[in-house]
Order: sequence, then C-alpha cells, then structure tokens
Amino acid sequence: MGSSSREERSEIAFFDVETIRRGQRTALLEFGAILVCPRKLVELDSYATLVRPADLSFISTMYPRSNGITRDAVVSAPTFLQISDHVYDLLHGRIWAGHNIEEFDCALVREAFAEIGKPAPEPKDTIDSLILLRQKFGKRAGDMKMATLATYFGLGEQTHRSLDDVRMNLEVVKYCATVLFLESSLAEEVEPNTAQRNPFDMGQLSNEMEESYEMSSTESSEMYSVESSEMSSAVAVSDGRSDLAGFLEPDEVLTSSISASFVTFHGSQRIQLFHEAILRLRCSNLEVRFGINPNIHDYAGRPKLNFVVNAPQNLCKVLDACDGIAQKFSLDSGSSSEWRPVVDRKNGNNPTVRLHIPYTISGDNPYETEMYQKDSGGMQKLVFSKYDTAELDPLFTRGTFVDAFFSIDPYDYQQSAGIRLVAKKLIIHS
Repeated sequence: MGSSSREERSEIAFFDVETIRRGQRTALLEFGAILVCPRKLVELDSYATLVRPADLSFISTMYPRSNGITRDAVVSAPTFLQISDHVYDLLHGRIWAGHNIEEFDCALVREAFAEIGKPAPEPKDTIDSLILLRQKFGKRAGDMKMATLATYFGLGEQTHRSLDDVRMNLEVVKYCATVLFLESSLAEEVEPNTAQRNPFDMGQLSNEMEESYEMSSTESSEMYSVESSEMSSAVAVSDGRSDLAGFLEPDEVLTSSISASFVTFHGSQRIQLFHEAILRLRCSNLEVRFGINPNIHDYAGRPKLNFVVNAPQNLCKVLDACDGIAQKFSLDSGSSSEWRPVVDRKNGNNPTVRLHIPYTISGDNPYETEMYQKDSGGMQKLVFSKYDTAELDPLFTRGTFVDAFFSIDPYDYQQSAGIRLVAKKLIIHS
C-alpha cells in the first residue's frame, strides 16, 4: 500500500481485525484497512492479509469459518511480526477510524505490537463510528451494530472479512452523514438535554464538514423565518423607537384563538402556529438565568447560541397552550417523536424557557438576531464582525434583563419534537 509523507498523513485509515480466541487469550487472524481521502471520502488504497498466530495452538482445532477463513489459509499466511512494519507505516500518525475500534480493534493492535516487542503506532485522532453514530444518528437503526446498519440502509450482509467490513463501514458513515445533512437542511438541530463536548478533532475533514453544515444552517434558519422580510420590518428600530407590529404581548393572546396548520417551505411540510396571523411574541424585562454555554455544540462543533430566562406566568400560559396545540397536531399527523415541553419546570416555582440566537453565513453580521444595548443614555445597535461566543458572553450574564421579540417554531427532528423560541430581536439592559 502506498502512503503519503509522514508530515502530511492527511488520509483517514479505516481498519478492522478478525480474531480467534482460545480460553482467555485472543490472537489476530486477519487485518484489513483502506486509506480514505478526507476531502472526497473516496478510497485511495487498500491492504488486507490473513495473519498466522505465533502460537499455532490457536488454530490447531480450527474449523472452516462461515466467512470463508480456513485453517490451511491461515497456516500459509505471514505472522504479525512479518507484517508489523507495513501495519505501523499504514497507521502511525493518521486518523484511525472503524466501528467499535476504541473498545476492540485499537487494543488488539497495540497488544500485537507489544507481543513482538515493538512500539505500537499512535493515531493523530480516532473516529469510532459506533460511538459517533449512537450520538448523532440515535437509535433509529436499532443496536447500531455494523450488520444492523447495513440492513437498515440496504447495503447487503456483513461478511466479517476485514476489508469488506471497513468498506461497508465507510458506506454506512456516508449514508448516515447524508441523512443528517438533509435533515439539518430542513430543520435546525434539537437542543440536547446535557452539555456535550465534541470528542472528535478530525482536522481537515472536520473543517469541510463545518463548511457544509454552515451552508445547511443558512437554509435551516430560513425555515424559521417565514415572511422574513415582514419580520425584519417588524423589529426595525427608528429614532430610538421599536415598531412592534406583528409581535404580541402574552396578555394580548387569547389561547382559544391559537391554531396550528402545515405550511410548505422548501418543499417540506412544517407546523406553524397562528393567532389570526403567524404567532410571534414580545416580552419585556426577562431575567437571564443561565447565559450562553460554550460546552453545547451543534454538528459543526460550533457553540450553540442560546440562553435561559425566567418565564413569567402569562408567558407560560401562552406557551403551554402552544405546546398542547402543536403536540396534538403533530400526533394527529402521524408523528411518533418524543415531545419536549418548551417551558422547563425543573425548578418548581421558577419556570424557564430557552431563547435561541440563529447565525448566518451571509451578510456582514454573523447573527440573524438584531441585538441592541440599552442604558440611561439610550439604545445602541450592536454590530459583530465574527461568530464569537466570548464577545456575547458578557451580554447575557445571570441577572441581566432583556426585552425579547421571538418566533414560536415547532420542530420534529431525529425522533424529538417540540417548540423552539427563536430570537428575532433582543434589547439588552445595561
């Protein structure tokens, strides 16, 4: 197998091992790998070989396997010592990828090098597709084993041969990534229940994935801004005064007049809430309870821009009604997704809601939300040149008060559904 210079080593090495057990001991029986271009996700080269255990007692009573590996084939194969230099050159300094490799394959490769007294290769980074897909793809494909994923996507049966399995692994990753990309083009991702850091630093590949996600996020944010030109004019500031057209105070909303309907946007059906016109709310003096958490990321590894505010009773009343109406409409339409209430009542008598600040890659401002700072001297529009949570953090500290103008956007994404409150305009009190 050819390889690039050690300085570059930009390829991803997908690899897999087949093993044989004798008592509590395990020996390698086959090693297979492909090198994948991180820019195009295409196979550049491949290598596979059976491995003869140094201790032949492992195969002394071996019967032909269902995957076609026979004792005679293994006996005539090279030992791991004979292929070790090639395996080292293949793996060392590259990103390692595979299905369940952190628990299984990586450990076995290191043990094999230790047994022959040679230093083991070390990865630049590791991508365990079992862990990654369980996090990102959910349980829609059952136990997420390779055979189950292959059946789910109609890729055929797993052969349990190293080279076939790594190629199937790559195809499964492509299919899952395509599904997630298309979904992110139709709806913004759902806020996870707990803060979670992205454990993968995939170098050049991750940068390209982020670029792709930014493009899809632009489409996503558009979906949460039906009649965006109308919204923009509704929150425009002129001579220090806000035009409040189109945004209702909670006390102005008659809950019995709230209705839901499907609207078509970019070819897909979305639930929209109405109160005569599209329902949008404005609330004054909302107190920030939790600021922007830099540890919560979207699929591009970019910190999500949202913060939590205390929800007054009149706002909770309206949002509870919206929740009930949108959830019923969702269930009646056949959705089986788990519904997440928009009002968080974990703190008992201090309910909270989360306000989202969408970002964009178009125009000069990285945020779609118009933001202003208000003090005794008046109100000033905030202008940002780049996406930077460190610049936003001081604006949304605990105890700060904000006036918020926001849309109420039902979502149904990756078996989770609910309502997101997307800030169109924020006035931050100094």
